[in-house]
Order: sequence, then structure tokens, then C-alpha cells
Amino acid sequence: MDQLKTQYCQVAVNYPGKEDILTYKTQGEFLAPGTLVEVPLGRRKAKGVVVSFDLNQSDIDAILAKYKLKAVTEIFDPEFALSESELDLYMWMAKYYHYNLGMLVWDCLPKILKRPREVELEFGQKQEFEHQLNSWQAPIYESIKSKLNNGFDRFYVHGVTGSGKTLVYLNLIKEVMAQGKSVLFLLPEINLTPQFTETFKKYLDCPILSYHSGVTPSYKNAVWKHLKKSDRPVMVMGVRSSVFLPVENLGLVIVDEEHDNSFKQSDRCPYNGRDVAIKKAHMHNCPVILGSATPSLENFYTFTREKRENYFTMEERAAGSFPDIELIDSRRQGAKRQDDDMFRWPFEKESMDRIAQALDRNEQVLVFVNRLGFANYLQCRACGYKFEDPNTGVPLRYFKGRNVLSSGHSDYQIPMPEICPDCGNMNLLQKGFGTERLQEVLQKYYPEKVIERFDRDEITNLEKLEDKLDRFHKGEIDIFVGTQMLSKGHNFKRVNTVLILGIDSMLNFPDFRSMEKTYQMLVQILGRSGRFSKEAKVIIQTLLPDNPLFDYVKEHSFSGFYEFELAPREIGAFPPYSKMAAIHASSRHRDKLVSGLSFEVRRLNDYCQKKGLEVQIFGPTPAMIERRANLFTWSLALSSKNVGHLHQVLHIFRNFNQLDPSFSLKIDVDPYTII
Repeated sequence: MDQLKTQYCQVAVNYPGKEDILTYKTQGEFLAPGTLVEVPLGRRKAKGVVVSFDLNQSDIDAILAKYKLKAVTEIFDPEFALSESELDLYMWMAKYYHYNLGMLVWDCLPKILKRPREVELEFGQKQEFEHQLNSWQAPIYESIKSKLNNGFDRFYVHGVTGSGKTLVYLNLIKEVMAQGKSVLFLLPEINLTPQFTETFKKYLDCPILSYHSGVTPSYKNAVWKHLKKSDRPVMVMGVRSSVFLPVENLGLVIVDEEHDNSFKQSDRCPYNGRDVAIKKAHMHNCPVILGSATPSLENFYTFTREKRENYFTMEERAAGSFPDIELIDSRRQGAKRQDDDMFRWPFEKESMDRIAQALDRNEQVLVFVNRLGFANYLQCRACGYKFEDPNTGVPLRYFKGRNVLSSGHSDYQIPMPEICPDCGNMNLLQKGFGTERLQEVLQKYYPEKVIERFDRDEITNLEKLEDKLDRFHKGEIDIFVGTQMLSKGHNFKRVNTVLILGIDSMLNFPDFRSMEKTYQMLVQILGRSGRFSKEAKVIIQTLLPDNPLFDYVKEHSFSGFYEFELAPREIGAFPPYSKMAAIHASSRHRDKLVSGLSFEVRRLNDYCQKKGLEVQIFGPTPAMIERRANLFTWSLALSSKNVGHLHQVLHIFRNFNQLDPSFSLKIDVDPYTII
């Protein structure tokens, strides 16, 4: 029997080296691109994905002259092998985000189980719609429907909260599925999936596949395999990671709440799920719909300036009305605090009056603050000692329910101290407030009412989330005290009063997007009030009542804020008038890190000058939290009006930087925050 001829393949290996595509041999097996494999790497084994099998003999001879090639050791479940379109998407991402291809693939795949448990997939019930498209929804539906079969295109549905964007989506989804094609629907956060799952189950006639961190590894495996085998339309719905699911007969992609920062991954490859979804639609030659009540400034600019024919507005609510906005000035103007003020703090008297009036009407109330815990930090009244996280130097937050001081930026926590460790004083000052503090004050004022929290500390899994929302809808909870988790997408029938605290810290955050983020959060929160009533009120406590942002919020100005915000962006050459990237470097040696990055700035500036590249490079500057786990992080910011120039500089940095190899590096293209 003839010995099998040795063949060679290139594998993108799951490791962080600059050269992550390596050559291996196979014993006569043809491994198609996209095959998932295990390969030897030094003294250990690593996972990888085959990217090429068409090496010519001269390439192989050159490689064999330098290296002794090893063989592929294992081939993983072929049901998880990447199709050509999947591999193309990963390769585009690796190039655009300047990230290793092998690491990217294995970061995004579900954990492959050898013996997954049996799970049942959910199917739709195909009920008729309860509501018909109204006078402003129908033209949008008809306009997008007429272009559904024209290949790739981008549409934007800019609709106020409660305007009925979901009904437009549903009608388009049914239209696409009637043509035998599947739909991918992306949401920013897991807490929105239960209500959309119920909606899709009710009206669609297909498998409803929900994909997020709340489902089991076995379920993820079942979804993956179902999509690989499915020959009928499916509805795939989930958070940003669901963009990687192998939906082959894709007919439509929808990204709801496209502005939300949850679409941007912060660790590993810092991709934006919205932008990857757009690229996926482009590769599948199908349309993509972006939707939001508060568009990202970049998309508002693109669709109002360059793609007006695909920009649709919905400026009225399908039911209810817009709430009245009331600003409560929290400045003391020299007045002394009364005893009742201290008992009620951080609420103003007017705020408590509005809550009491709503409760007297047998309504429910939402109270928002964008902070967890009871107090933001603790300090000794005698010597000034601050309780800080030793890993980051950031003040520890006090969580009264657990009686601990805990860091928001590491796993560090300690029991609540009784005395100052420096001077022994027993009088410790609590500063700032979070959801726990607000809940306690409200419970003192309204002891007969049920007041619960809706935050990450309280809601740790999907079951708790669904239970809280179910009890609130049934009227078993009178006041919800929540963070941003509660601001998106929820329909509350008995909520006509919303109170917002702590907004000033967002406005004062040192970031060029701070006004945009604050506006988006405020408008999303306003959307929880007045959906089923003509009389609704949103109260905002602030120390900055004269900020022009509040004028646009009070007037419910549909696009006024965006036009206002574009002017300073243009002056500063920030997005959408430029493309940006950040380079983050971490090391235990602060001085060595700063000098190394300073050298790179000079080197890259010289390169830009020599090649005529119009790229501005800023820095190095320390990260907002400079030290984490004994590693210092400093950053460079890059800006250019020419995206090609920007990527050229990033490519040169990634492949030819002269930094110490021990430094940890991360490139962030289209960063959500530049500080």
C-alpha cells in the first residue's frame, strides 16, 4: 500500500505572537480552509484554524530549508468548521482591528463540547399581528421592503422611544422569511432578550434561536449545529457575540439600539458588534437596518448627509405622550442644610414630593442613578485616610447589604472596617451615593411600599432578571431603583414618573463623547415614562441646570442636539470628521513604558512625514486607571481623516515597534472612549 503523500497547510494559531500563521504538515489529509485543528507549538499544543492549503512547491521548499515542520495533531468536530463566508469575516476583522486571526476565531467560538446535553429549541407560534402599521410606520416598511432584494444596503430607522420600531422590524422580518431567508437581530444587552424572545415566538413561524451569556454551553452547541444543518429560515437573536453564528442563507440583519456602547467589546479583540454586523450583511449581499431613538453621532452624520434616501424618522409615539421634563436645581446657593435634608439626602424635597404624588395615584416609579453600592468611598474624619484598592489606587465603594468595601476595577474587597487603620478613629465618613443608598432612603420614607433594586449587583443571572421584571409588571413592586440596565427597551404600563440623579458626573467626564453619552442615556430613560398615559413627568436633579444639553432634552428636540454637537466635533477634528484609534501598552516598569512609547511617537511621526501620511499622534498619556494588578497602562491616540493612512500607521506599529517584548499591547480601532 502506497504511503500517503505528505501535504502542507497554513494554520492561524491561537497565540499572541506577531506571526500567528504557521505552516504544518498533514498525513495525506486535505484540510479545507476553516477546519479547526490542534497543532504543536513549541513544547505545548495550541488550537488553530486552517486558512490555506494551496502552498506552491517553492514556498514549501523555502520553509523546509529553515524549519522542521510538525504535523497537525487533532481535527475538531467538523460541524464547527468555518464556512468560506465565516472565515472571510474573521479575516476581515483580524486585518481591520489589527488582531491575531487564530486568537480571534477561538475567542468567538462557543466552547466545543464532546457530549453536550440535549436541549430543546423554541419555535414560533405564527399568530396574527395585534396592531396594523400606522400612518408613519407603513411608508417606512414599504420603502425598505421595495429594496429588500436589491443586495447590500444600509437603512436607518430613527424613531423616538415608543414610536413602534419593533412593529416595522417584525413586518420586514416576516417578508424576508416568506422568501425562505433567515434574519439576524442584534440587541445591546442580555436584559432585553426575554421580551424580544416572547415577541418573536408569538408572531413568527420558525425556530427562535436566542444567543447570549445567559444560555448554557450545551444550548450554544445545539444552536451552532442547528444552523450548520438548517435548510429553513431561522430567527437568530442575541447580543454582539451572535454576529458570529453560522447563518448562511441570511436575508436581513437588524441592529437595534445601534448607538449602545455594549456593542463594543472592551477586552480581547475590541470589535464593535454593530460594525461587524454591517460587514457580515455586506458579505452576504443582504440589507442591514440600524435603529435607535438616539443614534450614534457618526451614523446620524452619515445618514443625514450622505444617505438621506435611506434615513427614516418616526417622531411620534404610537401610544401615550412625551413626558414633561422638570429640572430640580440641587445647588444650595449658600443655604444651610436642615436636619430633614440630611435624613432625605441625596433626594431634594421636590423630588420626594413627585414620588409621593405618583404613589398616591397608585402608579409605579423608576429612580435612576448610574452607580452601584451605598457610598462611593470611605474616608477617616480624623486623619483623612482613604480606603483604596491596592491594585489600582481607586477608592473602594461601600456595599451595605454585603457589608464590604469593594473595588469596581478588580476582585479586591474587604469587610467594612470599624476603625481607621491609620489612627484608630471610629468616625468614618461615607461620601457619594449609589443604588443601595437610594433604596434605603426611599424605604425609610415609604415603609409600606415595596422598593427593589435593578442593577448588576442585585441581578446576577437571566432568571433573576425575568423574575424582577415579571413582578414589576404585575404591580408587586412600587419603586424600582436602577442603573442604565433599566433604561433600554422596557415597556412599563404604570410608570409615569421617573427620577434621575447623578447625571453631573457623566457630563463632567473627560471624554469627547461625554455630552453624546449623557444625552443618549437621558433620552432612553425618558422613554420609560408616559408610554401608556397622556400625563407623565421626568425629574432630573442636577448641579448644572444651565447646561445647554437640558434645553434639547426638555424640548424633545429630535435632531437639535446632534446638530449642536457636530460643531465642536468638527473644530476638534473628532469623529465623524475623522477616524480614531488608540494604542494601549502595559508594563510593571512605569519609566521604561513611558520612554518606550515616547520613542514610538517620534518614530511614527518620522514615518508619517517621510511617507506623506496625514495622521496625528497624541501621547503618551496615563490611562484613567493607570495601575491595575501592578501593571501600569499608558496610551497613544491616533487621528486621521484618511482611514487608509491610519491603518498603515497601525500596521507599522504592530509589526515593527521596538518596545520591550514584555510589554502587553492592545490596538483599539474606533475606540468608544478617548481619555
